[in-house]
Amino acid sequence: MWIANGVITGVLALLFAVFYVGANIDPVDHLSKLPVGLVDADKGAAVGGNQVDLGAQITESIKKSTAAGDKIDWKVMGEKEMREELGKGKLFGALVVPADFTASATALTGGVPDGTPARPTLRVLTNQSAGSLGSSLARTATTQAAENASLQVGKELTAQIGTAQAKLPAAARVLLADPAAVAVEDGHPLDSNSGLGLTAFYYALTLVVVGMLSANVIGGQVDHALGYTHNDMGPLRLHRPLIRATRAQTLAISGTLMTGLSLPMGTLVMAGAVGIMGMDASHLPLLWLYSVCAIAVSGIGALTLLAVFGTPGMLVVTLVFIGMAVPTAGAATPIEALPGFHRFLAEFEPLRQITGGVRSILYYDAQGDAGLTRGWVMMAAALVAAALFGFGVLGWYDRKGLHRIPGETTAEKPTVPA
Repeated sequence: MWIANGVITGVLALLFAVFYVGANIDPVDHLSKLPVGLVDADKGAAVGGNQVDLGAQITESIKKSTAAGDKIDWKVMGEKEMREELGKGKLFGALVVPADFTASATALTGGVPDGTPARPTLRVLTNQSAGSLGSSLARTATTQAAENASLQVGKELTAQIGTAQAKLPAAARVLLADPAAVAVEDGHPLDSNSGLGLTAFYYALTLVVVGMLSANVIGGQVDHALGYTHNDMGPLRLHRPLIRATRAQTLAISGTLMTGLSLPMGTLVMAGAVGIMGMDASHLPLLWLYSVCAIAVSGIGALTLLAVFGTPGMLVVTLVFIGMAVPTAGAATPIEALPGFHRFLAEFEPLRQITGGVRSILYYDAQGDAGLTRGWVMMAAALVAAALFGFGVLGWYDRKGLHRIPGETTAEKPTVPA
């Protein structure tokens, strides 16, 4: 007893530490190709008879910069496209060079009579809807890039004006060395009851946990109803007459119950989150349908693992749906900041797929390419995989005579009465 339980609980503790702590221990070091928009809207300005475009110089310098290595994937695009990408969660932030940047910057070299020259501004846009940590990492990178760009522009302006800078007011000379202000703003604002972009994750986690725990309840109740197990109710022990059923038949019964009960469960989850707690949500019919399907698929997947692995199945279910799923869902830590193994898990872990669909419905107007299409496709694939794996393995158990009651033989064909 000591050895068996010690090994099982010890391995479980080790795996949870590896999955949870390992995924979040150094996101900056693991960061790779975090998508950030780079917009040059600068129209340039005529200086001394020559056309100057500082915006183009800044964007080109940022693209060629090796300061961030491959941690940031700078995506050069127009402002309209940038807004669309932020509105789909495909960008974690953006750096925008405004239309009047060159005109404002070069005006500093001429001085301002009142001694308070206006500063050109570089805009840093954040996107909390794509994830708080990812947005923070993008903000840090874009702010640093903007500050470096300002210093570079300052060098060019200082070189351009030469000795004439001595004639400028003191404030203008100081400003000339670091001319650009950096303004940070929300690129895709969320409603106040959106949990700073985390309600999608917690809602999706609720759907998965409800499906997983319901599978444990339904599986136990089906076994009790068929007479394979007893049911302890406090000091009372209830045991029903045995109704022989194959393992595949038992899974079919449990799966049918899960599918039907996912309707009220999905309804109550949405009612609790939106109706009682006031979570901001739109597309409510679609959110309801997605919630029902997510619970059904998660529950059927958990029922399959419980049926195939038996008693250890609950540990397997916990690892698959919680241990490996939560750190790879892209909520706390973006996928681009996870270690390689965790990124691999994120490609098929159910919570990540469901979270993407919920995020699309809640934050991105239910756009398919914002994660909703992937969510539907991956749930359908998971359902097919669960059916093939579950009925395939359980059918093999039945054909081999590996029945649930000791003494049963292949000659005894379990049946469920009509």
